[in-house]
Amino acid sequence: MPEFVIPAPPQACLPVTTGRQFPVRRVYCIGRNYAAHAIEMGHDPDREPPFFFQKNPDSLTATGRFAYPPQTADVHHEIEMLVALQSGGRDIAPEDALSHVWGYGVALDMTRRDLQGEAKKLGRPWEIGKSFEGSAPISPLMPVTQTGHPQKGEITLHVNGAPRQSGDLAQMIWKTPEIICYLSRYFELAAGDVILTGTPAGVGPVQRGDVMEGRVAGLAPLRVEVI
Repeated sequence: MPEFVIPAPPQACLPVTTGRQFPVRRVYCIGRNYAAHAIEMGHDPDREPPFFFQKNPDSLTATGRFAYPPQTADVHHEIEMLVALQSGGRDIAPEDALSHVWGYGVALDMTRRDLQGEAKKLGRPWEIGKSFEGSAPISPLMPVTQTGHPQKGEITLHVNGAPRQSGDLAQMIWKTPEIICYLSRYFELAAGDVILTGTPAGVGPVQRGDVMEGRVAGLAPLRVEVI
C-alpha cells in the first residue's frame, strides 16, 4: 500500500437498495437530451450531436438534503435517470453497451443557472454552475437484475407537491446504449462511472425549504429537502 503525505480522501459512493455501496469513479452528464428541454433552453435538438459535461464524484449526495449553494440567486432543478457502469472500455459497440451497466437510479442535476448563464456568455466552461458540492442528489441505486434496462416510462419531478417536470424515457434523443457508445469514443469508461442521461422540460428554480420529489418508472424514488 502507498504511504500518503496527507490523509487520503474518502471514496465517493452511493447506496444500493440491496445493501452495500456503489463506488463512484467519474460522473458524466449529457446536455439537452430531451427535445422539449432543448427548445426551452433556446436550441434546435434536431441539429445538435450529443455533448457532455462532468461533475465531481463528491457532487453526488444521497442524504436527502440539498444545501442551497453560495454565490447564486437562481438554482434550478433538473430530474434525470442515472446509469451506473460495472465495466467499460473504449469504442464500445452499441449492441454491447448495456452489458456494461450495473444498475440505475434517479438523480437531480442541480444547476446554478445564473452562473452557468454568465459562463455561456463569456464562452467559458460550465463547472462553476454544475459541479459544486452536493449538486447531484441521488436515490438508492437498483441493480439491472431488478429493473431490467429502462427504455420507456414516466420521469417526473414535483416541488412541494406541485408538478414541475414530466416526460418519458422514450423521449430521450440519445438512448442509453448510444450515450455509452458515444462517450467511449472520447473516454475510456470503467467500473464506477455514472452517467446522468438528461432532463425533460420544466426546469425551474428552488428555494430554501422546498421539497423535491423525483420519480422514474420502476426505480427507487428520490425525495430531497432544500436547506
